[in-house]
Amino acid sequence: MTTASTTASSTGIDDGSVRDAVVTERRTTPPVAHAQGAGMLTTTTQTARRTILQFFRTPQVLIMGTVQGALFLFMFRYVFGGAIDSGGALSYVNFLVPGFLVTVILWTGMGSAAGVAEDSATGVYDRLRSLPIPRTAVMLGRSVADWVLIAWGMFVTGALGFALGFRPASFGKFLLGFALMLVAGYAFTWVFILIGLVAGNAQAAQGLSMLVIPFSFISSANVPVESMPGWMQPFAAHQPISVIINGVRSTMSGGTDVVGIGHSTGYWVVLSLIWCGGIALVFGALSVARFGKTR
Repeated sequence: MTTASTTASSTGIDDGSVRDAVVTERRTTPPVAHAQGAGMLTTTTQTARRTILQFFRTPQVLIMGTVQGALFLFMFRYVFGGAIDSGGALSYVNFLVPGFLVTVILWTGMGSAAGVAEDSATGVYDRLRSLPIPRTAVMLGRSVADWVLIAWGMFVTGALGFALGFRPASFGKFLLGFALMLVAGYAFTWVFILIGLVAGNAQAAQGLSMLVIPFSFISSANVPVESMPGWMQPFAAHQPISVIINGVRSTMSGGTDVVGIGHSTGYWVVLSLIWCGGIALVFGALSVARFGKTR
């Protein structure tokens, strides 16, 4: 006979009553609540905050994002400016600065890819994947932080552009063009996030990021497309960087007739937004899917 039966017999309680009491106690005991993870907004905010603080703790990142674009703009303005004809009513500095500001997105984003690869290689993302938080929010936070760094680089380079003689049609039109650049900057953060995730380490990510360099130079950023060889012009005229540059330049300069390109300013702005939306959607989905895979 079991101990429970012996105890029940000695106290005058049968086995059935003991079992019923135990079952009743189990049913009435409230279940232990499992800890809930952070929500989408909290995770996005905290991930972005962590990355931005990481930028400040690594001054080289901020310095390169600030100085690199400014140095290249200075060189193009004074080294090549005297030998390049903008081909329209614009002076070369007014032709150069809007296009160059768009290419700052690519130059700054290359460092972001290395940062993503470093976080992935050092196990930071493995730890985040183990937490009860939305995985999409982790990537959203990273994109917001990288976008802030890109915006800072464009702001500093734009200020230097004014110092070097750039004059938009009006300050309001400059702000509209800058807003379009901010949209484009956020879209391209997802390109570099994906590069960082697929690269094995920061050095490989830096090398893979070099694939964006042709989009910077084979574009309407520094010279008119018409000055390029005929076989190169279709790619240079229709690739997304040139489309965004046309939208920004015509907005800041006061119209496509001033810039010397076809269609209207609204056409190039809408086409730019379509490109930005497509890039963000495709590369954002691929980045989130890649982040969700464990190594």
